[in-house]
Amino acid sequence: MRIVFRVLGMVILAGLGVWLWTILFPSPQKIIRQRLEVIAKCVSFKPGEGMLVGLAGAEGLAGYFATNAEVNLEVPGRDHFVISGRNEITQAALTARSAVGSLQVKFLDITVTVAPNRQSATVDLTVDANVSGQQDVVVQETKILLRKINGEWLITRVETVRTLSILDFEPVPALSIVGT
Repeated sequence: MRIVFRVLGMVILAGLGVWLWTILFPSPQKIIRQRLEVIAKCVSFKPGEGMLVGLAGAEGLAGYFATNAEVNLEVPGRDHFVISGRNEITQAALTARSAVGSLQVKFLDITVTVAPNRQSATVDLTVDANVSGQQDVVVQETKILLRKINGEWLITRVETVRTLSILDFEPVPALSIVGT
């Protein structure tokens, strides 16, 4: 009976050790997913938020990007945007806050692929954005590149992924076979 209690105690201790290890040393995928959740909250805002709250949100958002990061977005029904560097990212976030009443952003279908050297990662996800005053929700596939800089995962590039649609296909001219 004593041996059963010892084995059970060892199994419980091993389980606690593994659990504690995952809490203290999370995987890069888990860290990146957590950062993306915070970024979605930084981008989102409610109507009537004060200017200081907006500035803090925009500055907080820029802090998740590398200093020379590039954002290359093609928003459906809007223009194509290319934003370079933290300062432009902050300005774009402030401009968006002043242009629309509210914005709710969620990241869905997140797939994190960490490079073998564990110093860079690629994230494929779907952005689900609900803009106040618009009936349609903006849904856009996006690719995010991250690099581990000074021990922190920072975004180096964001780009929209162009998906196929019926409008992308051009009609193929009919082939005619001429008999000789």
